[in-house]
Amino acid sequence: MTSNVTRSMEATTPPAAAFVDRRRRTLPNGWWGMLLFVCTEATLFGLLVASYFYLRFQAVDWPPAGIEKPKVALPLLLTAALVASVVPLFAAVRAGRAGRVVPAAWLVLCAIVVQGAYLGIQMHEFLSDLDKVHPKAAAYGSIYIALLGIHHVHVAAGILLELWLLGRLLGGLTNYRLTALRVIALYWYFVGAVAIPVVFTQIYPSL
Repeated sequence: MTSNVTRSMEATTPPAAAFVDRRRRTLPNGWWGMLLFVCTEATLFGLLVASYFYLRFQAVDWPPAGIEKPKVALPLLLTAALVASVVPLFAAVRAGRAGRVVPAAWLVLCAIVVQGAYLGIQMHEFLSDLDKVHPKAAAYGSIYIALLGIHHVHVAAGILLELWLLGRLLGGLTNYRLTALRVIALYWYFVGAVAIPVVFTQIYPSL
């Protein structure tokens, strides 16, 4: 039956979606679109990190007097958990490409739980920092809050995408949902990778 499926729009069952995926000669257009988006966001974070260190080397005290140096252990542990959360997404893509929608959905849910815990703790720490580090008071506060805030927004956006995807996967696996799984996984590979320079920039004054 699946051998008669020749167009992606006709792949509306898990076996058919897996068959179409195996027959692909190129990556889906959505994957390339996400790659382009990821490149623009990588440029954004590169500029933020570069701005951080430019401002740092223009300042005598970093952070300014009266502001505590950032924590080290907790940010590193949280970032390790966030980076590790891409593993179940990688496995979910493998399961989806094999036509196994139930394991794929469970793996996406596993990633959401880890990432949600990460974001919850980070937001608590971020709001606590806002009481001590004022963005308008000094360059340190401005770039520190901007860098962390933008990264947290990317994490939140990724979780929302996964929740949408999970809802779609509960209705079965089609070619388009498999493509969405691959695209969202690519986004999270980027978020996990960029978290590493972000956290080391964050804790830099304490190293």
